[in-house]
Amino acid sequence: MRLLRSSATIAGLALLGTFAVTIAAQQKVPTNNGTPVAPNGLSVGMPPDKPVEYRTAEGQSIRVTVVAHGLSSPWSLQFLPDSSMLVTERTGRVRVIRNGVLDVAPVGGSPDVRSQGLCGLFDVALHPQFAQNKYVYLSYDKPRGDKGSVLAVARGKWDGKVFTEMRDIFIAEGASCVSRMVFGRDGMLYVSTFGAAGENAQRPESYAGKVLRLRDDGSTPPDNPFAGKQGYRPEIYTIGHRSTQGLAVHPGTGQIYELEMGPNGGDEINVLKPGGNYGWPLLSFGRTYPGPWQSKQFQRDGFEDPVVYWMPSISTSGLAFYTGNKLAKWKGDVFVGGMRYGEVPGTGQLQRILFNENMEELRREPLLVDLHLRIRDVKQGPDELLYLLTDDPKDGAVLKIEPTN
Repeated sequence: MRLLRSSATIAGLALLGTFAVTIAAQQKVPTNNGTPVAPNGLSVGMPPDKPVEYRTAEGQSIRVTVVAHGLSSPWSLQFLPDSSMLVTERTGRVRVIRNGVLDVAPVGGSPDVRSQGLCGLFDVALHPQFAQNKYVYLSYDKPRGDKGSVLAVARGKWDGKVFTEMRDIFIAEGASCVSRMVFGRDGMLYVSTFGAAGENAQRPESYAGKVLRLRDDGSTPPDNPFAGKQGYRPEIYTIGHRSTQGLAVHPGTGQIYELEMGPNGGDEINVLKPGGNYGWPLLSFGRTYPGPWQSKQFQRDGFEDPVVYWMPSISTSGLAFYTGNKLAKWKGDVFVGGMRYGEVPGTGQLQRILFNENMEELRREPLLVDLHLRIRDVKQGPDELLYLLTDDPKDGAVLKIEPTN
């Protein structure tokens, strides 16, 4: 055999050698069950001990203050008509904050909760006619003894101090862990289920990885997209979700927007369409935790595309449309909580997203980055200010964002 040693061949061999050296030079990081262990160079911050002021991109100067702290892994915040706040703690308690003071005692009448890993007590929602019927809804992991737990939705009445008549109105057999809820303009309750593991998010007979549409008593609306279709759970509204971390109603169109946490990247905001398939685990804009892409392609016919996505991940949680006038230069913007950026602890933030009139993203702005806090939830208060929940096992807090002037 004749060996050719052209200049191109020599150059190619040199490049190949350089590539091999580069690959060999990459660091080996410790892993746990195949997932890289997070670094410890940064730590999650503590709630600020005094007001903090910021200039922001749109010229909206803001002041951030602590309303209350001392919460244990808070998960969801809901305002009552009297401006009091109900806060769920993933550990299984509901707390109430009145006039900026956290009640020492948890709210009585809450259901028994299995709190372990990602499981626990999640969202709290009020019935659209709460002023008349006092109904409060909780999504949570219901203990099943040695069989683990199952996702449940409970409904009770708020008497101003405790819950009464609390009972389960829906149980999503085969599903557990993370769940958000919101009432749509149609009066229906939309409930998300966790779908990160396996292929269940694509299986129509499984409740996992879905957004469900229920009547206010937990029964199934007859006009659901899969009602009466063989092989489908009739409560399913949309399929193919990984880990829904926010549900919100668009103030103009009434459409339900869904915030979803991807793996290593691929966090997204979706507009929910009846019967829509949002791709997980077949499609994703993110990578798996060890590094390879989750999917070989990012789009495919028959699947819905996100309207916003993140790469790398900000570990999204909490979604709100701002409709007030107090923070006038942010009116119409979408706010999303982030718990860590690029898989690095201590990099939580709040993000503001500006859309055009067609709900197409124009720009986004990271906020409160220097506080190093995990932002778990974001809500607009009745006073037209923004309120955040920070996630911490011992000293979670409620923060208030107001204009400086």
